[in-house]
Amino acid sequence: MEYTINKLSQIAHISTRTLRYYHEIGLLMPARVNSSGYRIYGEKEVDTLQQILFFKELGLDLETIKQIVMAPDFDRQKALSQHLDALLKRREQIDRLIRNVTQTMGAMKGEITMTDEEKFEAFKKELIDDNEKKYGKEVREKYGDAVMEGTNAKLKQMNKSQYENLEALSHEVNMAIKAAFETGDPRGELAKRACELHKQWICYYWPEGTYTKEAHIGLAKGYVDDPRFTAYYDKIAVGAAQFLYEAISHYYAGK
Repeated sequence: MEYTINKLSQIAHISTRTLRYYHEIGLLMPARVNSSGYRIYGEKEVDTLQQILFFKELGLDLETIKQIVMAPDFDRQKALSQHLDALLKRREQIDRLIRNVTQTMGAMKGEITMTDEEKFEAFKKELIDDNEKKYGKEVREKYGDAVMEGTNAKLKQMNKSQYENLEALSHEVNMAIKAAFETGDPRGELAKRACELHKQWICYYWPEGTYTKEAHIGLAKGYVDDPRFTAYYDKIAVGAAQFLYEAISHYYAGK
């Protein structure tokens, strides 16, 4: 079945302006343009649009989505399976948050009591799930399952104060990277401070005794090589992933 741009926008619940923009950036090309100049979309384009919207729902930016769906080895079945896993994990997290909010309301009414640990347990679980999603595959492949399991165990043991410190440090790291990036000097003092803060941050995740300068440099290189991480740091500043890698490499030079 074929659709005009107006009909597809109605079916997909997105604007025709969005579809035109996807066409302009080469993300979603129409199957053809008819003699009247109207964009026409077929089944293949409908499937691609569905995949794009799935990726957007998971928080990926358009450039990253384009790299994924345009890759010669893109496997739609595999991508859908991964989407399902991600959605199921998201549902589990929402269920945990609902339970946590319900318990908190009960505690406020005096119906139950909650410890400080219980109050932030759902957020800690989200941190563990997010860490597994972002780094699990790469860490397991490079360093083995034991390292990743050790990381998850460390996060599970984190107390309320440590969790709050990690949240604050995460924001501080990003601000430090942004400030250093704006200087344009990966060897400067601000870059050095960003590297030191980044080291403190990752040591919250890595098991005791597993941190090395080589591992830190390798992780930073992964930020450049993996479009997911590049997209994350590009939200701080476009090119920040490459800058951070250069800064960390210089930071350890000669050490």
